[in-house]
Amino acid sequence: MIVPFSVSDFINRAASVYGDRVGVVDEEDQPAVSLGELTYVEVLELAARQAAKLDELAIGVGERVAIVSQNSARMLTSFFGVAGSGRVLVPVNFRLRPDEISYIIAHSGARMVLIDPELDVALAEVRAEHRIILGDDERIYAEKGAVPKQWVPDENATACINYTSGTTARPKGVQLTHRNIWIDAMTLGLHAGVSDRDVYLHTLPMFHVNGWGMPFTATGLGVTQVVLRKVDGAEILRRVHKHGVTILCAAPAVVSSILEAAQTWEGEIPGRDRVRIIVAGAPPPTRTVVRVEEELGWEFIQLYGLTETSPLLTLNRTRAEWDALSAEDRAHHLIRAGAPALGVSLMTAPDGEVLARSNTALAGYWRQPAESAEALAGGWFHTGDGGKIGHDGYLTITDRKKDVIITGGENVSSIEIEDVIFSHPAVSEVAVIGVPHDKWGETIKALVVLIPGNQVTEQELILWCKRKAAGYKAPTSIEFRVELSRTATGKLQKFKLRAPYWEGLERQIN
Repeated sequence: MIVPFSVSDFINRAASVYGDRVGVVDEEDQPAVSLGELTYVEVLELAARQAAKLDELAIGVGERVAIVSQNSARMLTSFFGVAGSGRVLVPVNFRLRPDEISYIIAHSGARMVLIDPELDVALAEVRAEHRIILGDDERIYAEKGAVPKQWVPDENATACINYTSGTTARPKGVQLTHRNIWIDAMTLGLHAGVSDRDVYLHTLPMFHVNGWGMPFTATGLGVTQVVLRKVDGAEILRRVHKHGVTILCAAPAVVSSILEAAQTWEGEIPGRDRVRIIVAGAPPPTRTVVRVEEELGWEFIQLYGLTETSPLLTLNRTRAEWDALSAEDRAHHLIRAGAPALGVSLMTAPDGEVLARSNTALAGYWRQPAESAEALAGGWFHTGDGGKIGHDGYLTITDRKKDVIITGGENVSSIEIEDVIFSHPAVSEVAVIGVPHDKWGETIKALVVLIPGNQVTEQELILWCKRKAAGYKAPTSIEFRVELSRTATGKLQKFKLRAPYWEGLERQIN
């Protein structure tokens, strides 16, 4: 017997088994009216009403609904109300500029866009056939008791399109199927040991690969989910204390903010010997891992993957064989990307690129068949990351072969920023690279050659970038050069440009 996977399986089980349990605690401090505490039965009811409203608007199966929002219960519900009813959810990074968001809406063909009320004015130019502000619930949900049309699940249908910054200036839409999401969510739950005794804190933006799949994992296993709208280290500690949080996911920069807040926290750090923090985006320094264990008393877990792999490829969690090691020796093991997750096969190409084969790998890039074929050539997903696999099967990422800089957990295309800087009338040449940074893992540096006779300051160029791209994509520093070394064919060799800044470090990412 084969029963097709569907993301609706997660909410259906939660409502059936844990119906009266508080499933979601919405953010209190938000511009929309908070939905407060919702039981899993109430979450299912909202999802059904959202699907029924899409029926009323004749937005059919396979059509796209975009959402641009900070974390909220309404966004969480949309995973089930939209994707769970056979439509395609397009979660968009709310930090992007209006023109970037407009491109994604147009490229995905979304007929509806749901926008956080705090972003309404800033995103005034972002349009779709139906433009709805979150909180305008009469336009999002049908009347109570409304029953949506039945969708016959197709596990190979696209559930979400998640746009990612890659090696091109324009983001690519990663098509993740119901099967991709289902297997990622349950494999993550298995490796992280998630159970109905957990309490999950949404520190990770839900637009980031669907919150890395944890909204599905937590829902299916009856986990109470606490929504955090904006990341703040002290606020994270307060929520851990107030709600009895046991698990959260975070980029390295978030870990740093928690450690910083812990320095002035009065009393015992909440969650000691209870909290598991799953970190991804880039491996933090060994010292950070040690501090998580010693100062917070939390368990550090490392995850490696990409938007294209839903994202779980490897997971690194302390094991019995490491119990007798010192915190530093244990950290040396934990900063590796980890061992392949169940169902994942890894290998390295002759040039060192990490290749992966998994049921979580994307169906393809939306409306980009050539790029899809290239990424999945030979039946393996080409990660664009350089790495090595140890004798114990653990993967260590050593370099980034794609021109992507990961800063604070956000992907930034160096090509995109080079294009922005090159548009300045004083610039002759530019190369954008990632350099190590204690807090953000990597930060963006631009190496610039000016046109003879022209002048522009470092701050003027940085401001130029902030006006033309999202603020987090702007360089934090600029070096002016007389020339940029190139190959005989005129190509920049970025690994040579990066090398001086990474000297003495084992890996060319941080």
